[in-house]
Amino acid sequence: MTGQLSTIAVSPTMEPAYSPGLTGSGPAAKILGIATATPPNSYSQAELIDIFGVTDERIRSVFLNSAIERRSLTLPERAPDGTMHQESQGELLRKHRSTAIDMGSRAISAVLGRTGYDLDDVGYLTCVTTTGFLTPGLSARIIAELGLSVHTSRLDVVGMGCNAGLNGLNAVAGWARAHPGRVAVMLCVEACSAAYVFDGTMRTSVVNSLFGDGAAAVAIRAVPYDEPEVAEPGVTGPEVLKFASCLIPDAIDAMRYDWDDEAGKFSFYLDRDVPYVVGAHAELIVNRLLTGTGLRRSDIAHWIVHSGGKKVIDSVAVNLGLTRHDVRHTVTVLRDYGNLSSGSFLFSLRRLLDEGVVVPGDLGVLMTMGPGSTIETALVRY
Repeated sequence: MTGQLSTIAVSPTMEPAYSPGLTGSGPAAKILGIATATPPNSYSQAELIDIFGVTDERIRSVFLNSAIERRSLTLPERAPDGTMHQESQGELLRKHRSTAIDMGSRAISAVLGRTGYDLDDVGYLTCVTTTGFLTPGLSARIIAELGLSVHTSRLDVVGMGCNAGLNGLNAVAGWARAHPGRVAVMLCVEACSAAYVFDGTMRTSVVNSLFGDGAAAVAIRAVPYDEPEVAEPGVTGPEVLKFASCLIPDAIDAMRYDWDDEAGKFSFYLDRDVPYVVGAHAELIVNRLLTGTGLRRSDIAHWIVHSGGKKVIDSVAVNLGLTRHDVRHTVTVLRDYGNLSSGSFLFSLRRLLDEGVVVPGDLGVLMTMGPGSTIETALVRY
């Protein structure tokens, strides 16, 4: 199965780059490269209005004023009467499995190829997804599909939502630091078209107007202290220095994925106040992330914020005092792909690295948000 594939390789610096108060003990985990993959079919919002059979002008407006131009989706064939086939929950789960394995395998193969590593070099694999449930998990399926070592340590992060990419990165970075010199891979793969319900309501239409299918893989390695320094050309990938989390219990049901009795399948729900709840807590969590580092917000050169939607991006930017330039990659990923859930921030980070403006030593903040309601952050140094 073919589709869009995009990669960028970033060269690891060979210095320990340990800073007291930031990385703790041991060498810092470093991002070596990022690769992304999507399904073969991409649709404009206008095309999707037709495919979904949207006639309500209010819902049409939601699609056309979403700041999204195109999304990659895996959609069923149309029924004989021209309407879209209504997939059962079983069909959706099978689509999640096949689409996730396809996109995920391509993304992992690409990131290893571009960073010069082989499948046998991978010692740890974390797979992050929310758009379907598998037992055995996606990590086992990917290991079998790609032929990774059967001794690969693995973790499946399931059901945490759009914030989960940074939860997974925390685990992968911790494993890499505990095993200097070995390669760890995180895969965020979301078949959001396997989580759609079409009932004509505003609730489901908001979801159907926003999310897209996509996968992003990142390779991480901690450089042993005794490894000789090797000069590498170009901009290096960031070291992962620190994480901070914030759960907002008062908004625990504001974003949820639960069973819809009428539809007979799982359905995602987004509260209209989500952007404002997230924005109101953005400053709190960033201040916590920087506590003890001696850094101020003005020291952060690059911001990568989850492409959660136009209102979410605007709310976070206003509350943190970010400019349109600061969130340019967040905005363009939303425009070109929609909300890709857990992998969105890696699509944006890849664009930043590809842009060629990062200066070694620059500091950055990665921010994701999702059900809980939860905000996750990471401090990185390029």
